[in-house]
Amino acid sequence: MKKVLFVCVENACRSQMAEAFLSKLSSGKIVAFSAGVKPANQVNPMAVEVMREIGIDMSKQKPKMLTQEMIREADKVITMGCGAEVCRAPLVESEDWGIEDPSCKSIEKFREVRDQIKRRVEKLLDQLISGNK
Repeated sequence: MKKVLFVCVENACRSQMAEAFLSKLSSGKIVAFSAGVKPANQVNPMAVEVMREIGIDMSKQKPKMLTQEMIREADKVITMGCGAEVCRAPLVESEDWGIEDPSCKSIEKFREVRDQIKRRVEKLLDQLISGNK
């Protein structure tokens, strides 16, 4: 089973949303997990709220510290555009999505980012299942 690691600095918003989307949309066919290089104390409440609006509950998710073991276990590492390039490993396929951090912005910006992440995850899932890049 393929494993995808989403990485951000605080693991409090974008990477958590990506993990939640891939977990839900893959129906157990892909293992999704996320972590951060400087994890926050909690997942951003606005991220939890905008995901709840579309029926995904992230209320029990917690930010996690990125480890080298997580990177080694992943088939693909995706950074969210937040300067977390330090997590790239030479033998692990990786890419950066360059998604804007909505923290300290309006709920509308969180919804925009959520929808952008959903589109990227849907495309990723199609690539992983079909084997196309």
